[in-house]
Amino acid sequence: MRCTFVLIFLFLSASVMGQSQLLAKNYFSQGEYEKAISVYEKLVRRNPRRLDLLKSLVEANQQLRQFEVAEKLLVNKLGSGNISPQLYIELGHNYALQENDSLANYNYQLAVDFVERSPNYILNVGKTFESYNLLDYAVMAYEKVMVVSPRLDFNMQLARIYGEQGNHEKMFAKYVNLIEKNPSNKPIAQRNFSLYISEDPANEGNIILRKILIKKIQNDPNILFNELLSWLFIQQKDFKKAFIQEKAIYKRVGEDLRDLRTLAVIAINAKDYKNAQDIVEFLIENSSTQEGRLQGHQYLLTIALHTTPKEEYATIENQFESLFETFGRSARTYFLQIDYNHFLAFKMNKKEEAVANLKTLSTKKLTSYQEARVKMELADILVHEEKFNQALIYYSQIQKKVASNILAQQARFKVAQTSYFKGDFEWAQVQLDVLRKSASQLIANDAMQLSLMISDNSLEDSTQTALNKYAKADFMAFQRKDKDAIIAFEEISLNNKGEQIEDEVLLKLGKLYEKTEQYSKAEASYLKIMEFYNDDILADDAHFLLAELYQYKLNQPDKAKELYEQIIFNFADSIFFVEARKKYRALRGDDLN
Repeated sequence: MRCTFVLIFLFLSASVMGQSQLLAKNYFSQGEYEKAISVYEKLVRRNPRRLDLLKSLVEANQQLRQFEVAEKLLVNKLGSGNISPQLYIELGHNYALQENDSLANYNYQLAVDFVERSPNYILNVGKTFESYNLLDYAVMAYEKVMVVSPRLDFNMQLARIYGEQGNHEKMFAKYVNLIEKNPSNKPIAQRNFSLYISEDPANEGNIILRKILIKKIQNDPNILFNELLSWLFIQQKDFKKAFIQEKAIYKRVGEDLRDLRTLAVIAINAKDYKNAQDIVEFLIENSSTQEGRLQGHQYLLTIALHTTPKEEYATIENQFESLFETFGRSARTYFLQIDYNHFLAFKMNKKEEAVANLKTLSTKKLTSYQEARVKMELADILVHEEKFNQALIYYSQIQKKVASNILAQQARFKVAQTSYFKGDFEWAQVQLDVLRKSASQLIANDAMQLSLMISDNSLEDSTQTALNKYAKADFMAFQRKDKDAIIAFEEISLNNKGEQIEDEVLLKLGKLYEKTEQYSKAEASYLKIMEFYNDDILADDAHFLLAELYQYKLNQPDKAKELYEQIIFNFADSIFFVEARKKYRALRGDDLN
């Protein structure tokens, strides 16, 4: 019984204390410092060992410029016998607020001297120095502690601080040494490198890191340095130089071609097809398995599709057929067959042949995942052919066959999208509601956008007349029938001025005008959204797309800079915020490092 009473008392005491702290913080945040001091004084008396409460009391007094009171609190605590050296920094800061630099520096040095004698306090001291941006003292403290106690390692903290100080050479060198000492530090170092390098090889950070790594390679054959140099060249999109490093690594390690495959894919995605082809040919030549060689040939076909004129597509079809002669048409080449039938359907306009091929492939002995991939391609072609019901059957089968795989989520989204295209908005919403709660972030975002578009444009028009027209026009765009889609969207825009759906239509038209190189019309569409719908959900899209149009198509960087700036100040929660800030700073000529 007594034990229960004690527990209840302790619980109530903790609860009261927590409420008092919240009250004091609230007073402080609202600028009612006298009231905050009154509460903090009581809390400090009851909890003399809580340095966080003492610090809050000191800060409240400093806000009222009661520096002598703050000084007395800190001096008394330092003289209590149980010294916490970070209080010397707090006392020094109190002097700094009074512009008494000599006393401030004297106390900062006391903190450094203390941890040199008692290294166990270094983390608190180092963090306190950093919190006041006293980086030189933080460096001094970490370095002195490592001298007197070599078992302690604060090189990671030092590397980060060197970067914040702008001492990039010491920062890069420190991180490289950390990786050399322990390769598991590489991801952390690369994340920090990314803050100081850019795509520009002439950027100061790029030059410094490149020199450090080349010097390391010359003095030490450790392949870690080649890997880091390759990584740097990839950030610069210099895939030729990255390939040289990856070849050097492969010749020393042998067997493992994974990093070269990754480099090939990155180069293809960056549209550097010349260097991508060189990398892929090296992969094919050095692959020890048929699967590796087959994958290499698939990469070559991907490159060919991007570099071959439409009138020469027959040569690509012949390349596919040649690969089938070499590798066969079995389950082992199912992915090559998917690529081939995608090519037939969407490049050669042989959709019926592609559908027949995929149906035959789906009857082969495939794994559940392989069968699902085949049916996904089959359903996608059927949607383009407006055979919606057949496509929906396949998408539903995929969800059952690979229920726990992300492919099932993609299939569910395609069920929603297909239902939307055919005008079944209610069923589309049911699927989208599920995806918004449980899907991967990318699919959830797509689901959210489509769901909001349907719901917003169903409230104003219960008959969903405009929405039906919009869905049909959207389907034309999905089919890549750009001219037909533009005509349909223009008609909706003309007949539904001022209605909820107009901003959606204007955004679609803007994108289609850009795609068909009608840039002045695209500009006009985005400007209309900004003029009439600047408080709606698509306003940030219009600002960003128009900024990109000005920067990359219309050669008007000043207008682009102005729009990026508007996103920074007016759309802080936009998905475009980070990219807009980066591009604004670049156009303004900032040193991003």
